[in-house]
Amino acid sequence: MQSLAMIENWPVPTAAAAVVRADGTVAGSHGPTDRRFPLASVTKPLAAYAVLVAYEEGAVELDEPAGPEGATVRHLLAHTSGLAFDEHRIQAAPGARRIYSNAGFEVLGDHIAKATDIPFADYLHQAVLEPLGMASTTLEGSPAKDGVSTVGDLVRFAAEVQAPRLLDPRTVLEAITVVHPGLSGILPGYGSQKPNDWGLGFEIRDGKSPHWTGASSSPRTFGHFGQSGTFLWVDPDAGAACVALADRAFGPWAIEAWPPFTDAVLTELRG
Repeated sequence: MQSLAMIENWPVPTAAAAVVRADGTVAGSHGPTDRRFPLASVTKPLAAYAVLVAYEEGAVELDEPAGPEGATVRHLLAHTSGLAFDEHRIQAAPGARRIYSNAGFEVLGDHIAKATDIPFADYLHQAVLEPLGMASTTLEGSPAKDGVSTVGDLVRFAAEVQAPRLLDPRTVLEAITVVHPGLSGILPGYGSQKPNDWGLGFEIRDGKSPHWTGASSSPRTFGHFGQSGTFLWVDPDAGAACVALADRAFGPWAIEAWPPFTDAVLTELRG
């Protein structure tokens, strides 16, 4: 795909990108797809997938208590537990506000570790990474932000999400459906969004503006971006997903570069 070569113009030392179709075929790639990059918050969808495996295995229920009083596993996955962004401090009642929370995912990791009697990094490896052949991916700390991976590995994950084998497709559909519709909140890097829609570990584009995906991205687009200069989106209307990893922290360069890149990829897919 010629559009992927646009990463050559990004003001970053190194970048890699790939597109994978819903049938699992790789439409194209560019850059060092076997290089390991810190994922930052692109870790969250991987962690969420492991939580959903634990749910399907019967280790946890989505509506069992977890985190602050009155909160559940579902609240933590959807950033509606009331926990603050980066500290274990309660800012709202569960379900009242969309407060994007790294702390919430750390509580989730601890909850799954306790329920399964397996450290969360090991559980993620056994439940998601190993079955998908993601041999270059590791979790080296917080389930919110300390994953390290390659474009090649994340292509495998993006293929899985589009055509699930590890989870029941109905579970994945629930994960990419808005939880607690209508809640406002801050989308990091992009300010207040009304509403700030989220599924279970996946951000849902809907009508958000400004946004890190493209102007032509469908409202059904879901995924995540990371402060380390990384993103993964799946656009069901396009029947494809895109992964891009870079080694420069998110900032104005990404806000400027990512949407036209995504629009170019979508144009080429549709063409």
